[in-house]
Amino acid sequence: MSWAQQLFIVLNNINNVILYFIGIPFILQMIYMLLFFLPKKTFTKSDKKSKICVVIPAHNEADVIYNTVKDLIDKQTYPREMFDVYVVAHNCTDNTKEEAEKAGAIVFELNDEDPSKHIVAYALKHAYEEIIKTGIHYDFSIRFDADNHCNDEFLSLMNDAYNSGVRIARPYESGINMTQNYFTQACGLYYTFDSRFSSRARERLGIDAHVNGPGSLIAFDIIERIGGYDTTSITEDTEFNFKRMLEGEKCHFVEDAIVYEDLPSNFTDTFNRNKRIASGNIRLLGKYTPLFLWKSISKLRFSFLEQILTYMFNIICILLCTWLPAFYIYSAIYLGVNGCWTQEATALFFNLPIGQIMGLKSVLTIVAFAVCCLFLLCGLGQGFLLVLLDYKKMGAKTRRELIPGVLLFPAFTVIYCLTMCIGAFTKPKWNKINRNVNQSKE
Repeated sequence: MSWAQQLFIVLNNINNVILYFIGIPFILQMIYMLLFFLPKKTFTKSDKKSKICVVIPAHNEADVIYNTVKDLIDKQTYPREMFDVYVVAHNCTDNTKEEAEKAGAIVFELNDEDPSKHIVAYALKHAYEEIIKTGIHYDFSIRFDADNHCNDEFLSLMNDAYNSGVRIARPYESGINMTQNYFTQACGLYYTFDSRFSSRARERLGIDAHVNGPGSLIAFDIIERIGGYDTTSITEDTEFNFKRMLEGEKCHFVEDAIVYEDLPSNFTDTFNRNKRIASGNIRLLGKYTPLFLWKSISKLRFSFLEQILTYMFNIICILLCTWLPAFYIYSAIYLGVNGCWTQEATALFFNLPIGQIMGLKSVLTIVAFAVCCLFLLCGLGQGFLLVLLDYKKMGAKTRRELIPGVLLFPAFTVIYCLTMCIGAFTKPKWNKINRNVNQSKE
């Protein structure tokens, strides 16, 4: 057997292993989607009103911070005297501080010339250290981003969860500008998948939620115990979640509490957002995967393994954009040149039993079938189901409004995968991004 034949066999075996690696996390997500009928978890209404601090890190967010703070202060059904809003103006060169104060927030300024500290983690670290210094007793904290809005019952619902024993939790994430254009529709469908399908299934099955976004709840005694905030990575929220799980904390999902964020409305904004997510998550996987695998075995806690399997999608994006297209293009050219169109011809060429290596016709058939399945089931099917079940939480008045986003959803998934792949090889900074400032949650 020639070296070229031996190389093809080795690469084919590697590809088979990679397909299993990709398939397992995909199967898990499909199971979550198929469990859409599970009832949501609700928490008992609490008469006790906890003291809450809301923390908002902001870097040059003068165009949105006023409305974010004002909306919280004026519209929450929770007693005003029971929550404070803190904004960290981090290395701002605009009037973020003045706009936040005018809206009613307590503002901390942080100016640091060290470019390595120009990320959200250091703003949060500074905020919690300063809040602890005030000596005010808070029961729990809520972290928002500068462009976030939430439903009017948000703090009340988080209070119910906290007084039911929840110490760390995430809300339902939706888009404030979901109906802005076709791109935001498709983008919003992608981000709401984890809330409606994955997070609900995790909560009902007793699996830890992924507390990695705006609106997250943290019991304040945790903040006090660790001295403020103990993560300084690009994806500080995910690492914070990982650390608390390793300490034995249980992470929950409060589905009726909804946070609306400003979704990327074009390719450039999506790319800038995904650079941070992919770059940070890849590094966290390298750091925490061995620990989580060990904990899943030693503690018999599936949540550790589930977190790793889900975050493996960052690596899967890289494989989908690099290895798989490269291998199948190489495979098609190599088999075609050598006349291995059928499985029998391939077996004869490699002097192997029939079935050990597929012919070109089988390779092309399987690739085409896989693409169709992903397009129809994981793309259109998932999008239609999301719109059918949760269109109101997405800010739409009718399901018909979101149909264009459903049809474009598979294409957006490809864009998302490409931007995550590129982002994995970058080291992003906390830069100002474009905001859809005229959008509101109503």
